[in-house]
Amino acid sequence: MIEVNLKRLQGDFGFEGTDAKGHTVRMDTSDETGGSNFGIRPMQMLLMGIGGCSAIDIVMILKKQRQEVKDFSIHIAGDREKGKEPSLWENVKVVFTLTGNIDKEKAERACDLSMNKYCSVAETLRRGGTKLSWEVVVVNP
Repeated sequence: MIEVNLKRLQGDFGFEGTDAKGHTVRMDTSDETGGSNFGIRPMQMLLMGIGGCSAIDIVMILKKQRQEVKDFSIHIAGDREKGKEPSLWENVKVVFTLTGNIDKEKAERACDLSMNKYCSVAETLRRGGTKLSWEVVVVNP
């Protein structure tokens, strides 16, 4: 069983989450709903989660294919449902930018495998009704 802990540290909504290894992350709600800009909004953290989950998959796949990933960045944008509570992610677009001696077809295949087969966060969002799309940019220096 995986366990994490949260503790309120600031104001009404400023929490710090800690995992079993002691890694921490700060969370808060928006200023409009009483937050104090203490940390990341929980729903934004979910977007970061899909980025981190897929990034690990993609690097592992490309390393096995002997592709040289010198730099890797991910931009994620999403739209939430309007006028609903809870308001889920409706559309999420992920742009993977990989730099290095990388074959574009292998990068696209690695991203596809992650987003459709291996990334648990992507599947969690998909099961919640999120429409996921992605783009792969390869920069060969």
